[in-house]
Amino acid sequence: MAEETPKTALETTTTHEEAVVHVEEEVKVTDVTLADKNNNTEAEADAEEVTEAGTEGEAEKKKHVEEGGEKIADSDSFKEESTKVSDLSEAEKKGLQELKQLIQEALNKHEFSSLAVNLPKEEEKPETLAADANKEQVSEAVADVETKTEDKEHVSESVADDVATEKGEKKEEDQPAKIEEAAPIVKETYEPEKPTKTDEKEEEEALEVKETKVEIATVDEDGAKTVEAIEETIVAVSSSTSTVQESSTKEEESSAKEEEASAKEEEASAKEETSKDETSASSPPLLPPEEVSIWGIPLLSDERSDVILLKFLRARDFKVKEAFTMIKNTIKWRNEFGIDELLEQENLVDDDLEKVVYMHGFDKEGHPVCYNIYGEFQNKEVYKKTFSDEEKREKFLRWRIQFLERSIRKLDFTPGGISTLVQVNDLKNSPGPGKWELRQATKQALQLLQDNYPEFVAKQVFINVPWWYLAVNRMISPFLTQRTKSKFVFAGPSKSAETLLRYIAPEQLPVKYGGLSKDGEFGITDTVTEITVKPASKHNVEFPVTENCQLSWELRVIGWDISYGAEFVPSTEGSYTVIIQKDRKVTSSEEPVIYNSYKIGEPGKVVLTIDNQSSKKKKLLYRLKTIPNSSSE
Repeated sequence: MAEETPKTALETTTTHEEAVVHVEEEVKVTDVTLADKNNNTEAEADAEEVTEAGTEGEAEKKKHVEEGGEKIADSDSFKEESTKVSDLSEAEKKGLQELKQLIQEALNKHEFSSLAVNLPKEEEKPETLAADANKEQVSEAVADVETKTEDKEHVSESVADDVATEKGEKKEEDQPAKIEEAAPIVKETYEPEKPTKTDEKEEEEALEVKETKVEIATVDEDGAKTVEAIEETIVAVSSSTSTVQESSTKEEESSAKEEEASAKEEEASAKEETSKDETSASSPPLLPPEEVSIWGIPLLSDERSDVILLKFLRARDFKVKEAFTMIKNTIKWRNEFGIDELLEQENLVDDDLEKVVYMHGFDKEGHPVCYNIYGEFQNKEVYKKTFSDEEKREKFLRWRIQFLERSIRKLDFTPGGISTLVQVNDLKNSPGPGKWELRQATKQALQLLQDNYPEFVAKQVFINVPWWYLAVNRMISPFLTQRTKSKFVFAGPSKSAETLLRYIAPEQLPVKYGGLSKDGEFGITDTVTEITVKPASKHNVEFPVTENCQLSWELRVIGWDISYGAEFVPSTEGSYTVIIQKDRKVTSSEEPVIYNSYKIGEPGKVVLTIDNQSSKKKKLLYRLKTIPNSSSE
């Protein structure tokens, strides 16, 4: 049965730790190119060694015998945290509950919906326009106040003239000026005079005239009290003009008071209605909480939500407010980037890029494996079509994010499920840090990934690592957290296959990387047996058969450089042994996988012989399949 190879691609590094490692490539040019040539030999030897963190705590230091180089110290193994709430510590449970409360409050207030509104590119312009409008309003208000003040001054002059006329005095043209000049003196030196023998009415009128002068003085010195002063003056003068008008005035006042009371009632009623309207406007009718999802999973109301929230919490060391801010920023970015629309788009880039990033199989713990092949960019045509200008780089970025989104949605976010993946980064023939366009695209992608895709990588495996990459890793290693370093695995060219097989089963690992996974009769469900062949020793593999059948098998030896033979040995005495494959020397340059089949007509066994005459141990991988003759014919 032919094996199905998934073609969906996943983005590379998605956490802060991964971003640091890839950015190292961007800053290492000067240090690498100026390195002492005498150190190159040692560095190249280092590239043949493996720096690995095993899933079962394999931190044992090894030395590459052939290359003679000194191996980088292994980091402690990273153990992926549980996604089950019951497995969390009390502090972690408390942090998760606090985050859920913050999210619920935000959903009730529809805060996430407001993030979808795009702000103006230049935020200063609205503020400037508002400020200009305010200035115009202030100018108009000032002009109104000045106009009203002038009108009130005219009223004051008119009142003074009326008082003088009623008392039989002649109005002089310069009287207002004299009053203004005398007013300050009156204000400072005025003292109540002793009552005279004049008529009480004349005394009241005289006192009220003096009060008018005092009030005008107050008006002149304190413009803010202009309205009150004039109103009091008018009332005082009008009440003392004539006793004949007192009765009518009282009636008018009574009528005015009634009208005023009625007006106040109407005003109070209007204010009450206005207050109700304002209250209803400021407090709109309650809406049901909004629903917000990330990667097809709601932020709350789903058991899978806890798994998503834990990713953000762990990315921020369980600092609840920081995790909440990260979630809000992620939702805002997803709205601005148009993730939902991006998922529906097709043919963003040419098919050539399918070889750059693709998904294939699973690791031994069930994580999907993503392969990132940097050597594909050595093709000048592919490189030009991908990175030659800003538009192409933007298109490439959107394609990578699209692949990432589609692949993430295939993960299992139920508590205890597999919600992370393994990244395999093949640096063979990588363009290196000298390619400015590639560095720019990588930098931009990494920034988005570390900000918006937290804790999606279980392990980062770097294979075919060049010497300069390990040199830079040594320099930046002291600045990385232990959590970050524990996810990294580095392997030079001679150890790449062996390193990958440590984490990925042979039936899941592509042939080009040392496994047996390929299109053909065998598939990923056909398990592979692994055997270590000691140096200078011979190993036989036997397949007993008791019925007529078609027996097929395939095998490979990592690094080959051995002799291989196959034969069928019948169980019946006197029967002859059948040579299926004569012993022959197999080198590493030949076909990586050997496939054989033999039609068996009697009981017996098939024997495969692996003769390792080298001084190195060899890893043998093989599997077989039998098909009854009746079905095969």
